[in-house]
Amino acid sequence: MNVNEPITVVKGIGESKANSFKRMKVYTVGDILFSFPRTYYLYKEPVKEEELSKHIGERIAITLELRSSAILKKTKRFDIVLAKGFTPNLQIELVWFRTPYIRNQLYTYTPLVFFGKLIEEYGSFKMEQPEIYQPKEYENLIKRPYPIYSLTKGISNKLIIKTIKEVLSEIDFKEHLPESVIAKNKLIGINEAIRLIHSPDSLNDYMEARRRLAYDEIFKFMLGVEYNIHNEEKAANSYVINSIEDTNIVIKNLPYELTKGQNDALHDIISDFKSPYVTQRLIQGDVGSGKTIVAFLAMLTMVSNGYQAAIMAPTEVLARQHYKDFVDLIKENGLKYNVVCLTGSTKGKERKEVLLEIKENPNLFIVGTHALIEEKVDYKSIGLVITDEQHRFGVKQREAFTEKGINPFTIVMSATPIPRTLSMIIYMGMNISNIKDVPKTKLPIKNCVVKKNMRPNSYKHILSEIQKGHQAYIICPLVEAKEITEAENVMDYRDMLLEYMPDNIRIEVLHGKMNPQKKNDIMERFIRKEIDILISTTVVEVGVNNPNATTIMIENANRFGLAQLHQLRGRVGRGSSQSYCIFIDSTDDKEINKRLSIMNSSNDGFFIANEDLKMRGPGDIMGIRQSGDVNFRIADIYNDAKLFESAKQDIEELIKSGYTFDKLGHNNGYEDIL
Repeated sequence: MNVNEPITVVKGIGESKANSFKRMKVYTVGDILFSFPRTYYLYKEPVKEEELSKHIGERIAITLELRSSAILKKTKRFDIVLAKGFTPNLQIELVWFRTPYIRNQLYTYTPLVFFGKLIEEYGSFKMEQPEIYQPKEYENLIKRPYPIYSLTKGISNKLIIKTIKEVLSEIDFKEHLPESVIAKNKLIGINEAIRLIHSPDSLNDYMEARRRLAYDEIFKFMLGVEYNIHNEEKAANSYVINSIEDTNIVIKNLPYELTKGQNDALHDIISDFKSPYVTQRLIQGDVGSGKTIVAFLAMLTMVSNGYQAAIMAPTEVLARQHYKDFVDLIKENGLKYNVVCLTGSTKGKERKEVLLEIKENPNLFIVGTHALIEEKVDYKSIGLVITDEQHRFGVKQREAFTEKGINPFTIVMSATPIPRTLSMIIYMGMNISNIKDVPKTKLPIKNCVVKKNMRPNSYKHILSEIQKGHQAYIICPLVEAKEITEAENVMDYRDMLLEYMPDNIRIEVLHGKMNPQKKNDIMERFIRKEIDILISTTVVEVGVNNPNATTIMIENANRFGLAQLHQLRGRVGRGSSQSYCIFIDSTDDKEINKRLSIMNSSNDGFFIANEDLKMRGPGDIMGIRQSGDVNFRIADIYNDAKLFESAKQDIEELIKSGYTFDKLGHNNGYEDIL
């Protein structure tokens, strides 16, 4: 068995399961090995009945017996399984939604261990969606981190564990890092790391495995950065920028004044355009700092001087929003330039017309997604390419242009608040501009952290905002029940919300397992104000701009890192109306409560990131990626800042000692970042 073979070579994986795995982007043996757990459970000893009242709202284990068979109740929306479990002196109601097959695991008059959240309702105890274990089976789980994977319909957590175990017994990776690097950084071997990330015996095992795999990803990434710097000759600047008259007209006509940060960033960009060499620049600005207008003005400067300028958005929805905004700005200012939009959904006659205009029109605004770097796109005179941080403009992207004899200026826009010292490492070879202030026209978002018992009040607030003509997001993270999928989770939440909201409130769900077309359709409808409340997973973290949405409510906010919470909060506060962010805190952990109080007191992303770093400990990163940029599988720019420094230094020393980039880039089954 090797990493490139299809997943069907694994025993027990037929075509049906393989098709389900495809929805998780798992096609090969290697794909399943590098589908790392999203989190881990640390199972504890079953709680004794006399201790139950101390654990209300917590996830616990308890040993119960059923004295009668479970009941299946069918409703219009879903099936419900009901059962009653007993200790010697207490009764606990047990409920499962959408899982009628669970009855097969519920034996009567047999001790079973139930693991789930303990709820108290009307003086009685209740557990919803608890996991079921035989006592011996549960005993083996105690104090050992148990991996929890992202799931899809047809794929259970147990199947993934079984599949990975089978693959690990057949696969043996050749060590690809130099021995000197492994020794210097005290890293464990690659085979041990992959085994332990999927099946750690202790928290320390997990930390060692994660550290090794994070270093590998960072090493590959930094190798690409160093390769780019060493091998890419400085290109002479052949672009002639004689006039910024149109740019100044638009600035003068804006209904607001640019901030100092926006003005400085634009000045930096125009200075780049007039420098002797073609350059790359990072525009780093907090959520809501106004990076998009700076991008438009930079593009206008290039277009008004006879060149094309392109912007690559991370999603089709955002690309179409940019397209509309740019068309409006050009029209409002009496300018005569054209704007085209090219995405994966641009088909047939429209696609041909767009490609023809890109080929023939030298003064053109080009908006799109990754479709802009496809082979068939023939640029007339591209002078500037702007990308989002998730499309980091690396070697492959640049080659897509240089192979066509093109070497444009490039700008990367990042909303991730990274400390400057780390930015200098990650974005080596790039000029950096920071936009730290926020436009005065935007009111600061009002924040509040509340417990779950205040949820009804939060719903009342959302309803009042909808009645004013506004919209709302509810972010619903994947619950911690192992066998429930992302789609089922948001659907369950919608069912609950439908019971509360009036019938005329339009509620829709959005999750990452939907096909791209359906996701785009839902987001377009939300932007057109055809949806009042959008219940979503973190898929809305980037790539959506709806100024009419004024409230975001984040369920289980305690389960997110502060950087991600800040990005989510940035979905509101984009218009002139007062916006609100409600953090639902479902834990009594004082440290987590302290973190959420930081979100409550500040809207400054850089301050939040620095405070988060000060407070974070080793146990805080189990299965959590705090940042979404650069598309790492397991590494994280906040948690692993020191690894970035180490990898940079290690690569420089290896190159000096005679290693070639080809030798260091040999991946032995790994994804090749180069």
